[in-house]
Amino acid sequence: MSKKGPLPGFHLMAKPTGAICNLGCRYCFFLSKKSLYPKSSFRMSDELLESYIRQYAEAQRSPSVTVAWQGGEPTLMGLDFFRRSIELEEKYRRPGFIFQNTMQTNGTLLDDEWCEFFSENNFLIGLSLDGPRELHDAYRVDKAGGPTFDRVMNAARLLRKHKVDFNILTTVHAANQDHPLEVYRFLRDEVKTDFIQFIPIVERENSTGFQEGDRVTDRSVDPERYGRFLIAVFDEWVRRDVGKTFVQIFDVALAAWFGTPSGICAFSETCGTAMVMEHNGDVYSCDHFVEPKYLLGNINERPLASIAGSEKQRKFGRDKLETLPEYCRRCEVRFACNGECPKNRFVKTPDGEPGLNYLCPAYKEFFRHIDGSMRFMASELRAGRAPANIMSYTGSCEGKVVRAFLKPGRNDPCPCGSGLKFKKCHGRLDHQRDETPAEEPLSKKIGDRCRSFSKLFR
Repeated sequence: MSKKGPLPGFHLMAKPTGAICNLGCRYCFFLSKKSLYPKSSFRMSDELLESYIRQYAEAQRSPSVTVAWQGGEPTLMGLDFFRRSIELEEKYRRPGFIFQNTMQTNGTLLDDEWCEFFSENNFLIGLSLDGPRELHDAYRVDKAGGPTFDRVMNAARLLRKHKVDFNILTTVHAANQDHPLEVYRFLRDEVKTDFIQFIPIVERENSTGFQEGDRVTDRSVDPERYGRFLIAVFDEWVRRDVGKTFVQIFDVALAAWFGTPSGICAFSETCGTAMVMEHNGDVYSCDHFVEPKYLLGNINERPLASIAGSEKQRKFGRDKLETLPEYCRRCEVRFACNGECPKNRFVKTPDGEPGLNYLCPAYKEFFRHIDGSMRFMASELRAGRAPANIMSYTGSCEGKVVRAFLKPGRNDPCPCGSGLKFKKCHGRLDHQRDETPAEEPLSKKIGDRCRSFSKLFR
């Protein structure tokens, strides 16, 4: 084991069926990973399940752990497997320790029995849905190439019926990138979700599913269009939905402007605390890097705490920062972006340096666009007021007051009407944003269930 021990509060996502799935989503990078295990049954054994729950709990320094299931499609394991998982959590729960459970699913196999189980055991469910019917069914198809929309919508209905806490994970790709408001309003108004995560599809053009090569498929999102997608959704959200609908990248941005760590590895300076375990106990550095060179070990042969604290994994996490191009280090929005996920860093900077993120144009445009609004909301938080106050300004005058926060001189009256000078009121954010201690009291309010800043708006 590393002398420093395991990473503090590390996260492990388990794939009990490996890459096996009942769907055939055209952009899925993970389906091809089944070739890594040519003779496998792709089912986690009962013995491995128990070892995983025990080791995962024992390796944590924090008083809680999130047991996260993904795939492939985890519901293919059947409900009894997850009932056994809950029993094992009770067996290995030490006094004061908390197990939280999450599952990412395509939803097509869910029924009342599944949803009753989720509700009884307080699962947080991530449901994959790419928008209205024609946009969802463009790429999210079954093995025969048929549509899946109706089955996913039925899953959302059942989850609501049984009062299961669920998020929507929406991939943004070539088919829906030009329909941001159609997608957002559908999820908000028809699916009635209160938490949305947008995931840009950047699919490398190769047959392995590995992060290699510098060409992307025609299903991949276009960087400029992705930027416009985020901006269109943000402009709708900031006028009417702050505090009611939570969009992960907006929460992450507010954390950055407030000066608190985002809690999302893609936008953090370093990564490496979110690993993935395959159905046979193999642990890899990251869900996006399930490749032989990123294999860290197997929990049947080496303790999970040792794997998580290994120098190989620590280096993986440090490399995100240490390989950041100089072009990114000088960027005005680096504090919010940090080069995003290393899996997308395969293009060159304008001066020819490798390692620029494919989505750089999107994030640069988006973070610049939201600067005034984020300054306002972060300042409201500092003053102990609700960020949702921004809607009273943006809804009535299309953001004129928010934009004014970028214009006054330091000794001018603050546009908020407080009677204070700008430098003593909302203008304080200019110099506080980079000086805010990482351990603000606010950070203690951040939820552990993939809702980085959502609780602050309630």
